[in-house]
Amino acid sequence: MKIKEVRDLDTKDLVEKIENAEAALTKMKLNHQITPLGNPSQIKTARRDIARMKTELSQRELNK
Repeated sequence: MKIKEVRDLDTKDLVEKIENAEAALTKMKLNHQITPLGNPSQIKTARRDIARMKTELSQRELNK
């Protein structure tokens, strides 16, 4: 997810996306422990997407 896409979301949708992404990351990590993923860099990409979304959310809180 690009930063432009994150900035276009409203706060409610952003929080929802973060929750969904964190749940998907947890599931992905668990599945990777059982049977390795074909592309393990998906975990790194998901972590970075979550970090982007959390950064934007914290910036919005600071700007209030």
